[in-house]
Amino acid sequence: MIDPSAPLPRPRSDLTEPPDAPQALTGALRVLEGRMLLQVSPARVGFLRAQLDAGRSGLVLCGPHALQQARRLRREEQFSGPLLVDPAVYEVRAASEEEPFPHASEDTFAFDDPLAVSLAEQRAMGVTAPMTPTGYLHAEDSDALKAAVRRVAALKDPQVVFAAPVDVGWLREEDSVRQLIACLRLLSGPKALMLGGQMDPLARHPRAVGHLRRIVTEVPGTALLRTDLAAFGALAAGAAFTAFGAGSRLRHIVAPGEKAKTSKGFAKSPHVLFPELMDFFLGKTLADRFAAAAAPVCSCAACEGVRALDSFASNAGDRQARAAAHNVAILMEWLRTLTALAPGHTRQRWWHERCRTAVDRYPLLNAQLLQPDLFKVPPQLTRWAMAAPADEAAPLRADAKDYRSS
Repeated sequence: MIDPSAPLPRPRSDLTEPPDAPQALTGALRVLEGRMLLQVSPARVGFLRAQLDAGRSGLVLCGPHALQQARRLRREEQFSGPLLVDPAVYEVRAASEEEPFPHASEDTFAFDDPLAVSLAEQRAMGVTAPMTPTGYLHAEDSDALKAAVRRVAALKDPQVVFAAPVDVGWLREEDSVRQLIACLRLLSGPKALMLGGQMDPLARHPRAVGHLRRIVTEVPGTALLRTDLAAFGALAAGAAFTAFGAGSRLRHIVAPGEKAKTSKGFAKSPHVLFPELMDFFLGKTLADRFAAAAAPVCSCAACEGVRALDSFASNAGDRQARAAAHNVAILMEWLRTLTALAPGHTRQRWWHERCRTAVDRYPLLNAQLLQPDLFKVPPQLTRWAMAAPADEAAPLRADAKDYRSS
């Protein structure tokens, strides 16, 4: 069981509208303020729409046919919630000083302006705001970053979302973080930060989580997209909005030309969110680990207390859709709890306590299953558990060693 001292998602009847927060966005973009959207491929939208919290979430479409799906959602399915399209040019091309917004393919005309064309196409599909088709920003490539910022600043349009797909190496050292902050502060509109790196980018550098929180705090209008747990951590820290990837591929960026590293057995079963451990596991993995013990029964809005976490052992039938619905239902419960709290320290403290409770749960569950190293705490969760709100940082250092060894 989860430690009752940590605030947890409450029954729907106990939830109220989110408290008012300072507005960092203007005009039509205000609808995005304080939301956690879901970043999803067009083919999987149907898996999760029923669980989407209309008042606190929305959609970011990413990948092939994203524009067509946006048009279908607006014109045929009457989807009225916040809707963004991520051009995701960074998946195939890197930014450069000469071409910060590169052509995504060789099929386009050389004289077309990729930035102007992309913004116009997105607006025509009815998006809440258009996102820039920025190329991948390699670590400390300040020339490419400055070129991209100059182009967007010249538009003088605060309703354009500047996509900043940066390699997580930007968050490694103090100097590069300061440079990134200085560049992003030159833009008056929203900045959608996305992190690049294999598997779990924020686990690669010890100070990355702290530096991410600093960027969110010091750059007004910063959003964090295409991410995982960091969507909640950034929102608690005051991000304008965030987007949680609805699939493992959409929770980080792999640099152009690199082959994505994936978990073994990925094609055989869906990823399933284990709420108490705050991590995703393959359904087959959970089924194997609970083979000799009763798996936890999930009470989320999708599982309704009748489905156990070991019931997603393959992709057969509708298991992929059911797993996706389960994942989103859990995320929406966390989001409702977080946004029902007052912005600022209260939200940060709740998120910190939630992460620490999850870290503490790992050894207890392993002991119950009589396998000490069965479930391992993911590095990013450990770092969020150590990243206390500023006025609580000193007491935390006393037991930081325990969390590093988890």
